[in-house]
This record gives sequence, C-alpha cells and structure tokens, in this order.
Amino acid sequence: MSPYGTLRYAVVDGVATIALDQPETRNALSDALLDDLLAAFVAARDDDAVRCVVLTSTHEKVFSSGGNLGAFAAEVPLVLKHAGIGRFPRLFALIGQLGKPTLCAANGHVLAGALGLALACDLIVARDGVRFGTPEIDVGVFPFMIMALIYRNVGRKKTTELLLLGEQIEAREAERIGLVNRVVPAAEFDAAVADWATRLAAKSPLMMRLGKDAIYRQQDMAFEDALAFLQSQLTIAFASEDIQEGVSAFFERREPRWTGR
Repeated sequence: MSPYGTLRYAVVDGVATIALDQPETRNALSDALLDDLLAAFVAARDDDAVRCVVLTSTHEKVFSSGGNLGAFAAEVPLVLKHAGIGRFPRLFALIGQLGKPTLCAANGHVLAGALGLALACDLIVARDGVRFGTPEIDVGVFPFMIMALIYRNVGRKKTTELLLLGEQIEAREAERIGLVNRVVPAAEFDAAVADWATRLAAKSPLMMRLGKDAIYRQQDMAFEDALAFLQSQLTIAFASEDIQEGVSAFFERREPRWTGR
C-alpha cells in the first residue's frame, strides 16, 4: 500500500514508479499532491535499490490538468500563496538533482503546470493521441513557473507561441519540436515505457549519478566554463571501479557487474 494519499508508489526490479492518483481532480497539482511528489522523489533518491524513476498517472485520459486553479483564486494571504507555489521550483530542482534517470510516461494529456513537471524529467515517452499545452492564458493566468523549463527544451519561437496562444498540440507535433522523445501507439505504450525503464536501470548507478549531475549543472554555464567542469567530471570518473569494469566487460564480451564505486 502506498504511503502517499495522492499518488501510488512502488519499486520493482530497480524501477520506482510514481503514479499521480487524484482522478476526481484530473491530478490537479494541489499543495497536497506536490508535497507527496516531493516526498516520493526524495524516497526514490535515498533508496539504493532504485536505479530509475518513472512518473505517470492512473487517470485514463489525463496525466495532469496542471495547477490547482481553485487555490489561485482562494482568499488567503499573499505570503501563503507565494510559499505554496515555491513547491514547484523545489520539485523541479529535486528531479534535476536526483542522481538517477527519470522517465515521464505521458499516458494522458499534459497541460499547464504539468508540462513543467514532465519536462523536469530526463526523458518523455508519450502515448499517441495525448495533447500538450499551456492553456493558462485563456483563464487569465500565465505559466510563469514552467517557462524556464520549456525554453530549455524547445526552440524560442515555438515556446513563445505555446505560451502566448495557449493552444494545445498533439503528441506527434510535440515529438517533432523536441518536446517529447518518443510517441508510441496505445497498445505498445506500457511495453515501450518498461523497455526504456529497464534499460536505464541496468546502467552503472555511479555513472548515472555523475552524468545526471553534470547535465544539470552545465546547462547554464558559459561554454568554456562548462568544458572545464566536464573535464574534471571525466577525471573523477576515471577513478571509479565501474569505469574499469565497464571497459573490461566490453573487451571480454560479457555483461558488466556494477558495484557503484
């Protein structure tokens, strides 16, 4: 039984699956759901048995409808609203610094703030027919909290189009513009997600952690600063047992036995 009230959490064969489970609200990103997501990702980060995290939804049609609009209009002190939306950057940073690969299995529509949640993950596999978009502008809101993530994943003009017009795009178009990695027919979706998750979980956990941290830290560095930083990370990798094991396994034509050291 999941210890979280708004989502399901399970670990099987090194893969932690976090499934949004508030169908009555279409998985609106309430404070309670965001708190559970923060706790679940921390649990996955701190569990040595977890090698990969899959983020998905139990809803048949919707991954998440985005932010909780009711909370936006609630008559509460402004300072409390500010503290509440602080959960978004904390969650995005946590996923980026997780040290383990994350895969968003977009099995339903990904809208508004949920698009930021999906883009915070390393990879996105989408079920054919689902839609992506930032429709906040149509209800007098603007997608401030997810803007930085979209601009870091999609071209500038296309991102601006999504933000200003609020139109939703189909999964195939999302794949074309680089918003998602892969679109899969519904009948093949679960198998495709399981295949990628299994393959990610089979990699060296040490190299995944070093690589993930490097991806996150270098993305906003100046070019020469990034090169110097990445050189230092490769030098650190040379000191590991896993890199020696990986090279030995390659030449001996066998599967590597990772120790995480």
